[in-house]
Amino acid sequence: MTLMEAMHRADALKPNSYTPEEKIKWLSILDGLIKEKLIDTHEGGEGVVFNGYEADTPLTTELLVPAPYDDIYVHWLTLHIDLTNGEYA
Repeated sequence: MTLMEAMHRADALKPNSYTPEEKIKWLSILDGLIKEKLIDTHEGGEGVVFNGYEADTPLTTELLVPAPYDDIYVHWLTLHIDLTNGEYA
């Protein structure tokens, strides 16, 4: 899944006014956690490079988690939309 695909899918499920830059930051946080807590702790992880995503990162950039597990990005974005909106219930 790419940055753009994750954002489009989350926006379709949960319409919002957050900028692509904010969503890219949230996705960067998640992939940073995945790299640190999962990839780096397993054999072969040293071959994976991740330096974070910035506003100028191409939207066609592939995220770290492959299908069929890549729905995590859509759930992560919708979670952050809800948290930022104060919708906790």
